[in-house]
Amino acid sequence: MRMSLKQIGASTLALFYGGWFAPVAQAYSFDMIVPDVRQPAAISGGSACPVRAHQLTAAGSIAVRWSTALNSNPVTIVTQNQTTSGRLTEIEQVVAQALAAWTGATGTTLVPATLTPLTRTATQNACGPDGVNSICFDQADMAFTPGVLAFTRVITTDRIGVQVGSSAVSTQLGQILDADIYFNPSDSNIAYATPQALATNPKAYDLESLLTHELGHFLGFSHSAVWSAIMFPFAPAPGTFSGMRPTTLQPDAPLGDDDRTGLRVLYPNPADAVHRGSISGRISPANPLALPASPPGVTGVFGAQVVAVDAASGAVVGATLGGWSCTTPGPAQFDGSYEIDGLAVGRSYTIYAEALNGAVDPSQFINAVVSLCRNTVSDPGWPPLQGCVVPAVNTSFTTRTRPGP
Repeated sequence: MRMSLKQIGASTLALFYGGWFAPVAQAYSFDMIVPDVRQPAAISGGSACPVRAHQLTAAGSIAVRWSTALNSNPVTIVTQNQTTSGRLTEIEQVVAQALAAWTGATGTTLVPATLTPLTRTATQNACGPDGVNSICFDQADMAFTPGVLAFTRVITTDRIGVQVGSSAVSTQLGQILDADIYFNPSDSNIAYATPQALATNPKAYDLESLLTHELGHFLGFSHSAVWSAIMFPFAPAPGTFSGMRPTTLQPDAPLGDDDRTGLRVLYPNPADAVHRGSISGRISPANPLALPASPPGVTGVFGAQVVAVDAASGAVVGATLGGWSCTTPGPAQFDGSYEIDGLAVGRSYTIYAEALNGAVDPSQFINAVVSLCRNTVSDPGWPPLQGCVVPAVNTSFTTRTRPGP
């Protein structure tokens, strides 16, 4: 763990209400949710296979607003322009640029037209379960434990027809009905700076990097153990930023290749003929006795990070948490399966697996791991045949590669 960096808060599944079914553990670490099969099939889909949390991507389907209530004691956000209107304009430019990084990636249905025009609200406590996606810079919350710079609270549905607020009603399983981003407003040791002000405020955290990361949670991502990914769970050191700033040549900077590949999996564009490659397999222990005795039925290594490296460039292009598969009617089977999708065709890749026992650990992937199962203990009345228990993530293995044919 890089002690010089502070952790960026993970997204939180604040409400389990609820279409696709994930047949295999698929990239790249998404928030997952199991549909409520206690409901009729028309509402739940009839399967306990986990589904990915996601926003809708029709034109104008995602609305974002930000609260202009800013803390002044201490000053939380440092800007180059110190006038009242200039401050707000400078901060809004950061919000717009962070949004544009995610809509600027190629091969996805998440495009600029997916967003409605960015709006402001003067409401002090604008973030809450109201069905409105909001960004708040001056709203206290109990989730701000020591070291948390920012976090995103997400409400995801496990069935059709759930309503949050006055108008947000789910039409798909796993649909995100409300996503709010909070920045720590009251720690005198924490300040955020816009790109224009970062160079002259080297002790401040880069507002754009943090916001781009939190917008990944807003879209359904969990964390990534790939250090170059914007979804890596630790912020860049004060006075620095993640990767590159967006440019006309690379509008999706500072996303890493793992972020882009994951975005193409989460919001695939059927017209994308380039990123259709897929690699799948199983991670099996050399000694089956090394598998946990509880819960029963674990036949493969669970929770390993499986990484795809471009053989020509040596760059990591995608990584996923492997260890499970699922076929209708579920539940998930912990057989060591993994699948890395969204890879460019016509290229060669090297695959390796590693345990989450380094800079990133399993606690930073809770929404991608613990939400794979439901059972009669966690949910009274749950059908026993569609219930399961998630095993502990295996962090005590080493790997070797068997020669190919």
